[in-house]
Amino acid sequence: MRYRIDLAYNGENYHGWQTQPNAPTVQETLERAFSLILRQNTSITGCGRTDTGVHAEYYVAHFDTYDINGKKIGDLVHKMNSFLPKDIAIYKIEPVDDSFNARFSAVSRSYRYLIHTRKDPFLDRSSWLVPYPIDIEKMNQGCEILKRYIDFASFCKAGSDNKTTICHISSAQWTQNGHRIVFEITADRFLRNMVRAIVGTMVDLGMGKTTLEGFEDIIKSHKRSSAGQSVPAKGLALVDIRY
Repeated sequence: MRYRIDLAYNGENYHGWQTQPNAPTVQETLERAFSLILRQNTSITGCGRTDTGVHAEYYVAHFDTYDINGKKIGDLVHKMNSFLPKDIAIYKIEPVDDSFNARFSAVSRSYRYLIHTRKDPFLDRSSWLVPYPIDIEKMNQGCEILKRYIDFASFCKAGSDNKTTICHISSAQWTQNGHRIVFEITADRFLRNMVRAIVGTMVDLGMGKTTLEGFEDIIKSHKRSSAGQSVPAKGLALVDIRY
């Protein structure tokens, strides 16, 4: 039977979701724990890759195993959370139809990026410090430009193995509360490093290093070298997946 896992993780200590040789990852950690608890080799499929250091406040995965009755599912959640490190938490495990695929059944994903504009010891490990004036209104004008396009090669990490750089962004917005600035974006899919490159380019826009026309030209160039820096991973989190 197929089972869905709803979980969250702090990515600080991991080289992303996907298993890699000689590097700790979330997928590897989960598969090792499930294989031990279920007493059989368990392969887990996630809703997508996250880069090194990126967090997931909400993540979905699935695995196939023998039939687990309702009571034992609750016990399994408890056992897994007791066994897993503190930076990975399982919220729910439930049976799903065999047609469900955590990755390919998803219709949208949402990310959030956090910035703080003054030194804050409570945000340092989960937010990027930018101690300069930032024009949020201009960055939101940039969001409107962003939503008019579908090819985001300019924000894709060079050398990535994507078959296409087409993504459909349904929403993108910047908000500010005191010294905390939040960027939220939703799309059907994201390219490797895409959100962090968008944020870096938009911060350049907000700091006056480029214009709205220049920002649009960056998108149309389809060249990663035209865009801004890839901002630190610690400020980025996957926050929602819709099916």
